[in-house]
Amino acid sequence: MEIKINSLSEISSAAKQFVAAMGDNTIFAFYGHMGAGKTTFIKAICEELGVRDVITSPTFAIVNEYTDGQGEPVYHFDFYRIKKQEEVYDIGFEDYVESGSVCLMEWPELIEDILPADTVKVSITEQPDGTRLVEFL
Repeated sequence: MEIKINSLSEISSAAKQFVAAMGDNTIFAFYGHMGAGKTTFIKAICEELGVRDVITSPTFAIVNEYTDGQGEPVYHFDFYRIKKQEEVYDIGFEDYVESGSVCLMEWPELIEDILPADTVKVSITEQPDGTRLVEFL
């Protein structure tokens, strides 16, 4: 599936389309260059899921936990600062991904070989005209 985001004003609409397409999937890995809009899009997805918490990138914490509109946890990971995979195990990564809760991951390239097989890979690319293209299966 492809979702084109022409401007920041369309991010909520794009997040609504994404959430509608999530199905039973819970683990999403977001790929894209620095500045592509991964955090911004994840924030919009969380808002669409009913999260009322302050949504920020967990760059230093590695994972932030939010609560969705149904009272269920949503986990937001940022692996940008990971130096060794042991750090991922130390935060209890397996428990998070096996929880059945929504897991949204930035910079999954750094833990590619331990991502669960059912991870939905989402790429966000900035187009020459400044729009963003979100692609996933």
